[in-house]
Amino acid sequence: MHLSSRLFSAMHLGGLGLRNRIVISPMCQYAAQNGAATAWHSVHIGNLLLSGAGLAFVEATAVSVDGRITKNCLGLYDDATEEALQRVVQTARQVSDTPLGIQLSHAGRKASSRLPWEGGGLLPPTEGAWPRHAPSAVAGKDGDPPPQAMSVQDMDLVIAHYCDAAARAVRIGFDCIELQMAHGYLMHQFLSPLSNLRSDAFGGPIENRIRFPLAVFRAVRETVGSAIPVGVRVSATDWVDEGWDIAQTTVFAQALEAAGCDFIDVSSGGLSPRQRIVAQPGYQVGFAAHLKAALDRMPVIAVGQITQPRQAERIIEQGQADLVAIARGALYDPRWPWRAAAELGASVRAPLQFHRCLPEGSPAIFAFPD
Repeated sequence: MHLSSRLFSAMHLGGLGLRNRIVISPMCQYAAQNGAATAWHSVHIGNLLLSGAGLAFVEATAVSVDGRITKNCLGLYDDATEEALQRVVQTARQVSDTPLGIQLSHAGRKASSRLPWEGGGLLPPTEGAWPRHAPSAVAGKDGDPPPQAMSVQDMDLVIAHYCDAAARAVRIGFDCIELQMAHGYLMHQFLSPLSNLRSDAFGGPIENRIRFPLAVFRAVRETVGSAIPVGVRVSATDWVDEGWDIAQTTVFAQALEAAGCDFIDVSSGGLSPRQRIVAQPGYQVGFAAHLKAALDRMPVIAVGQITQPRQAERIIEQGQADLVAIARGALYDPRWPWRAAAELGASVRAPLQFHRCLPEGSPAIFAFPD
């Protein structure tokens, strides 16, 4: 491997070795049936694992039936969903040894929604809506019915669901677990003062608002043991005045690091329709850099309109983050790591069946299997 490229240098997340620092982000596919993975997932995940990335994540996967965003969201909460996803992973493992992670999630008040191409928004009772739960009975947007405020017993049940899903993920053979605590889903709803209006030990000052997400992390960490890296995706800011912001995210990140978190994946927004995001290339990288400077050792993943190889290289080279994550860009260009390797003078792993595919005159980017 060409060592002049920092993007293509090896690193570890916990005890998991990565060949390079390119991560494929979890991206919802809305292709499951009753929470169970389908043929779509076999093709999609296999494609991601042949990309040459150092690590690829399966989409947000619900830890309970009522934690799904939509009726077609992937789940990992019973034997049927475990068996279906296990078949997908076993198939993928026959063609690639690229590390594979899973993002575990609960949608909270964003649950029971229509599919994006059906307009999104909450399902009405006439279309099969299911109960939604959140830290407080605060609607996500004007006109929406409020969710049910969770009791402490409800919270204990959610922790149990996360632990069960994590144990199933380990049995299936996932190499890494990311907990979704961003984008306006349940854990983010507990973190943000816009959605968490509780007056008990889980609401009010930041020390209380981070208490439940930290409990979920600690429970999952204990369930899977130290051999499986466990990380967290956060929204660094709500992009709303008086909402969750980078200062609060820093407090949370430091608490996660102290609790044994293996990485933090830094995104933003998703909680409020009042958000005002100025999206531009690398618009979230500054948040990742802020956290990297505030943390002692926990690796930081940057994500958000990172589309060009040299842009990604600079992020690593300048120490703004330890890894970069590609999301929609990897759907548009599934071989993005190949392009990056060619541009940066590096090499990338690819199946031997692909080694004759490079156009004449292209740089020799393929490394042979170990």
